[in-house]
Amino acid sequence: MEASFYRIENDKVRCNLCPQHCLIGNGKYGICRVRRNIGGTFFAENYGKLSAIHLDPIEKKPLYHFYPGSQILSIGSVGCNMHCSFCQNCDISQTGVDEFDSLKDYTVNELVNKVSSAKNNLGIAFTYNEPTVFFEYMLDVAKETHALGYKNVMVSNGYISEEPLQNLLPHIDAYNIDLKAFTDDFYRKQTHSHLEPVKQTLLSLQKANKHFEVTNLIIPELNDSEDEFSMMIDWIVDELGSQTILHLSRYFPMYQMTTPATSDDVLSRCFDIANAKLDYVYLGNVDNQSNGHHTECSNCHYQVIKRVGYHINASGISKSGQCIKCGNVVVNC
Repeated sequence: MEASFYRIENDKVRCNLCPQHCLIGNGKYGICRVRRNIGGTFFAENYGKLSAIHLDPIEKKPLYHFYPGSQILSIGSVGCNMHCSFCQNCDISQTGVDEFDSLKDYTVNELVNKVSSAKNNLGIAFTYNEPTVFFEYMLDVAKETHALGYKNVMVSNGYISEEPLQNLLPHIDAYNIDLKAFTDDFYRKQTHSHLEPVKQTLLSLQKANKHFEVTNLIIPELNDSEDEFSMMIDWIVDELGSQTILHLSRYFPMYQMTTPATSDDVLSRCFDIANAKLDYVYLGNVDNQSNGHHTECSNCHYQVIKRVGYHINASGISKSGQCIKCGNVVVNC
């Protein structure tokens, strides 16, 4: 499949899908390892090639305020436009089509049929690896599923150029965006990318009035300083609003990182800082169910959703997403 958003520069291809803006010689790949220059034509080699397809709880994305308790067909391919030293899905994200030997081919129609045949399915989530690097397939599928009345979700690192993002906005209903840290130094050293484009993606989603939730993976000694974390929370409040949904997730050593997992103390400290200024803050990858799992109405503080793992009791929410006690809109449904 010919890729979108590129131009020819002399005998090379300049990819403009994401802020990496890779300049790619003949026969070579961009940083994502799936978009390739072949004789001056740029190809998305992972089009229609899936590494995973599962029916997941929507909360697993994680999305806690978008059709809570729903199931959603979730797909991933291979490749990523970041190289995070702590990557939690490195087996599929830090590889290419020729290196991953169990990819399965799905045409757009075949995948849409899977969406429509899955029982009690909300729609489709583009997730597992970075969906931006299979942009063309995601867009083609999203258009078809939207036409049938299904919802589309993108779980992303937010590292996408503005033009392709604007192309996606009419067809994606909800986003979870990783805000991995709040210094460019972290992004450069640990992800081989930059912070500012991710912030711009979040601002674009806010401007477009899209449903989005933010995830921050807290890594000991890399992005857990109180000053840096507080700066991030202040920016979210000032630029995105105090009702922005934030998921704080425990890091576990993966890929190139051997630092021990995030402690309960660090998670609790970050939770308290965020919870003092944001209406909805959650903890992920933790066993303790007493804090950071349930949803309380931001207006009257009535517990509207109770979560035990992925078991959801949303009896405090009306069919239109309002708190049954005070009528405040809490979730999108």
